[in-house]
Amino acid sequence: MHSVTRRTTAVAAAVALVSGSVLALAGTASAHTGQAHASAVTQAPITKGLYQSAYSERNHVLWATASAGRGATATSALLELDPRTLAVKASYTPPVTDATTGAVEAVYGVTVDDEHNTVWTTNTRSNSVAVYSQRTGAHLATLPNVAHAREVVVDERHDLAWASGFGDGTLVAFDTRTFEEKERVTVEGASPAGLAVNERTGTVYAADLKGDRLITLSPRSEEPAFVPVGDGPISVALSADGRTAYTADQTAGAVSVVDLRAKSVSRTVPTGAGALSVAADPRTGRVLVANRTAANVTVVDPREGTVVETLATGANPNHVTVDHGTAYVVDKSGSGPAGEDQAYRIRVGR
Repeated sequence: MHSVTRRTTAVAAAVALVSGSVLALAGTASAHTGQAHASAVTQAPITKGLYQSAYSERNHVLWATASAGRGATATSALLELDPRTLAVKASYTPPVTDATTGAVEAVYGVTVDDEHNTVWTTNTRSNSVAVYSQRTGAHLATLPNVAHAREVVVDERHDLAWASGFGDGTLVAFDTRTFEEKERVTVEGASPAGLAVNERTGTVYAADLKGDRLITLSPRSEEPAFVPVGDGPISVALSADGRTAYTADQTAGAVSVVDLRAKSVSRTVPTGAGALSVAADPRTGRVLVANRTAANVTVVDPREGTVVETLATGANPNHVTVDHGTAYVVDKSGSGPAGEDQAYRIRVGR
């Protein structure tokens, strides 16, 4: 059984500015899978604590988050990467939250809002989300009361940013122009993690890790709908036409292909142990899954229900995102020459 609370609210945003600094890039390497029409892979060491990345088409920039350590020893940065070379162009430090220890508002999840030229992050340990300027890297706002904020996704058409509150089963919407809280939906007992949004309809999808289901929140419905998926869904992506969802099922080590009209799983494709992040490529129709335990990324043909390629990464790949045939993966391998985690650029084969 579950209970749902849906309400519309408004809260004030806390605003502060921060300065930035630049990190160095150690080097890059390239590899091919050896198959016809295979994907081409480039990798580069970045820094410790890589978590997620997001591509800005407006600025042709790859934004990445990094957080490492705890308390007074914690470090965190919002990184601006060159999407072609993966070179670090700039590094912006989040605001300090404790002057005594020097602890900062560590950033984890990330997405971009190209309409308003901003970057949105989740600050998981601070139970908040934050907004930064894409132009200057300045911290614009911190938006509180998102319990164990995990992911954030932007609906540019409806001027909304949705964040998942993993800690208390909430989905929270913020106005991307004013940063005010617009809506809060709580599903008791749920643990929403990954998010996706259909900007044509305004429907939001959340992977409910503990509930083994997909939470569907439509503007036309007073209550969310639920679709059973695989074991341990932690990430979700949508097909280009919005009719199909894909969930990375962490416990099952698989991706579920979900027919959203039928509200059922049409097929399950094993991808690798610890499937953690999923992204769909509108150019090729392929689906990419980062398998943390298996230390690889699988390229899936969802129509055939087959794995097309398996691409090795460093240990613990943590996130994958795709933009028009190019995928970006960050790992937590610590395998760089100075112990850095690595980023990968994958030109997806057809």
